[in-house]
Amino acid sequence: MDLFLSIPFLIFLPMAASFFVMSPLFTGNEIAIRRFTKTVCGFHFLYALFMLMLFDGANPYTSKLSFFGLDWVQSLGISFSFRIDGIGMILVLLTSFIFFMAAISSKINIRKNAKFYYSMLLLLMSAILGIFTANDIFVFFLFWELELIPAYFLIGGDFTSETVPEAKKSAVKFVLFTFGGSMFMLLGILLMYYYSYMSTGILSASFGDIFINSAPKIIQAIISALLLIGFGVKLPIIPLHGWLPDAHTNAPTPVSMVLAGILLKTGAYGIYRFNYEILKDIFLVIAPILAVFAIVNIIYTAFVAYAQTDIKRIVAYSSISNMGLILLGLCTLTKLGLSASVFHMVAHGLVTAGLFMICGVVYLRYKTRDINALGGIAVTMPRLFGFGTLIVLASIGIPAFAPFISEILTIVSAMFSDMGILLKICSVCALPLLIVSSCYMLKFLHKSFMGKLELSDKINDISMHEFVVLGSITAGLIIFGVFPAVILNLIG
Repeated sequence: MDLFLSIPFLIFLPMAASFFVMSPLFTGNEIAIRRFTKTVCGFHFLYALFMLMLFDGANPYTSKLSFFGLDWVQSLGISFSFRIDGIGMILVLLTSFIFFMAAISSKINIRKNAKFYYSMLLLLMSAILGIFTANDIFVFFLFWELELIPAYFLIGGDFTSETVPEAKKSAVKFVLFTFGGSMFMLLGILLMYYYSYMSTGILSASFGDIFINSAPKIIQAIISALLLIGFGVKLPIIPLHGWLPDAHTNAPTPVSMVLAGILLKTGAYGIYRFNYEILKDIFLVIAPILAVFAIVNIIYTAFVAYAQTDIKRIVAYSSISNMGLILLGLCTLTKLGLSASVFHMVAHGLVTAGLFMICGVVYLRYKTRDINALGGIAVTMPRLFGFGTLIVLASIGIPAFAPFISEILTIVSAMFSDMGILLKICSVCALPLLIVSSCYMLKFLHKSFMGKLELSDKINDISMHEFVVLGSITAGLIIFGVFPAVILNLIG
């Protein structure tokens, strides 16, 4: 590819912009910083869209960075190599879009330390793009760890008009959970690298060169389990979910949009790239057990979400429940299940970004997230009520919205999977459990927007920036719900 139509440019453009914003060379005020970040994110989204238009599924984008003609660690076969296939292209575009929406919404949410905030937001964007495009297991791990730095500061930083006392604790909890999981993951990667060399005699860390099917099954099982712990923290899989509700609740609204819309998807993508593709033989054995964990995700967090009174915590727990559905699709080990899983990553990413945006708008106006203190918002903010209704209906799987397609595909793929009776039971259990999600989301809509007006009625409806964000997200949910082939053809 040409230099200006390349994966490195796609990944490192936000990073370069981050360093520029943070450097003394950038002397603009808060408005200039915000406009510059929105311009970079907007251009990046158009650039990713352009790459999608030129994308050929039979010839994925590939690239390799060398240093004076040498690979990163050439003697060990470790190189800065990148690859974007159909699934990677979908997730790259989703990442670019969500960060663009987060940059726009930051205008009304970020009131302090703008220089540091926007630089960390752009750096996080680069790290996540690196995860979705890495074609070397150690480069994948490098970006996986790099993402911790900006995420920590974004969750725990003081960027809003009101200081959140628990934000730093939430950030520390996020780092401890993720870093702890990463140690298990690194051990799994090292074992995978070693046994691949023992099997092939080739020192290479490229995804395409890793082969460990000749390793003892017990070793494959250990490696798979170690990787699942690392990815399970980020997904998250219960009981590794303890960091998520607090991080989502205490982070600024744009950061919550990124965490739920994109960051959780890196865990699912890691399971796909490592456990699903490289360790497929042993994944056939453990997939039914993992499907049970997926159902527990759906059941447990659905009931916990219903019991919450903080609207952000309702959305946070709903995210864990929906990630269980993504995991269930992967466990079917079918093309249909994989399609359903990736499709739900997109659908859920849009829904949660929209829901957290709504929570942020409500909090800015009413200074509370307690669902029992809200009510009657539909009267004072009819435009927000309109978008809120559409996004809530999308989240519970109403036809004509994207989540309906992914939920149906997941249930059907699990029902017709050849993975045994356990997966079929899971598919039967998942269908009625989706009704529970309808209960807590309709509770969210009814108690927040309907009923008696509890608070001041001197409230302005959504601004133009908020309208653009919510309108774009709603449009995406409808477009992919009516024309699902746009995504499904890329996956296929």
